[in-house]
Amino acid sequence: MEIKKAIITAAGKNQKTLPLQSLVDRDGVQRTALEILINEVLAAGIEEICIVISPGDRLPYKTAAGPHHNRLIFVEQHEPLGYGHAVHCAQSFTGTNPFLLLVGDHLYIPGSNKGCAQQLVELARAESCAVSAVQATHESKLPYYGTIGGRLLPNRQGVYQVDNVLEKPTPTEAEQVLSVAGLRSGFYLCFFGMHVLPASIMEILGTLLREKSPGNLHLTTALQALVRKERYLAAELDGRRYDVGVKYGMFTAQLALALSGREKEEIQSLLIEVLASRKT
Repeated sequence: MEIKKAIITAAGKNQKTLPLQSLVDRDGVQRTALEILINEVLAAGIEEICIVISPGDRLPYKTAAGPHHNRLIFVEQHEPLGYGHAVHCAQSFTGTNPFLLLVGDHLYIPGSNKGCAQQLVELARAESCAVSAVQATHESKLPYYGTIGGRLLPNRQGVYQVDNVLEKPTPTEAEQVLSVAGLRSGFYLCFFGMHVLPASIMEILGTLLREKSPGNLHLTTALQALVRKERYLAAELDGRRYDVGVKYGMFTAQLALALSGREKEEIQSLLIEVLASRKT
């Protein structure tokens, strides 16, 4: 299973300006969130990258991509019909190939020298099937994420067979069908914002779109259908996701980048200085 293509979705109404924001990366270099994401993708061995954008956003995204702008393909989502629809807009780009999928409003901090996308791609290649990255998440955050239920594979740390997928479940729904043995009470496996998916997911999305169900099309609806068709795994990666679209999300991501980078001692000293200056 060769994964050489990637899609980054960035057309959501509340999402599209976030990848254009600048941060200081782990090397102490100022880059846009989009450029940081592209570097993550390229480090995973991806050769072709498609960005799904809103109409009229091509120029700011080309600018935000920095030195990578000439290697990007842009696809416009002309109607805001949901995340699943946004992914399907790139069908002509992926063709019959599996692909890496990322959301444009998440950043990733690995726990080792191997990036999160690289970890996921290597696992999907080894298992030759779809794999979604997940992160143990407290039930208070369930309104923000798709969530899976599944079973830990024998003799495999952090790799699960997916049995159920729900979009932003309530705690009651999660407790009923998404509990995973071994997780702390009140925690569930929520999506990391990163997947390796087969070409068949585009066929599933196309079928769902033709059915013209009311409302927006969620990717999770297609993933639940994928569960019934073929092998589908989830994996906890060595790293953490940071959703820059939530309150203080960009600040938290910047802090995490700084504390995981080469200037972490200087940042730690600055934090101590700031905290010490606060009056109690």
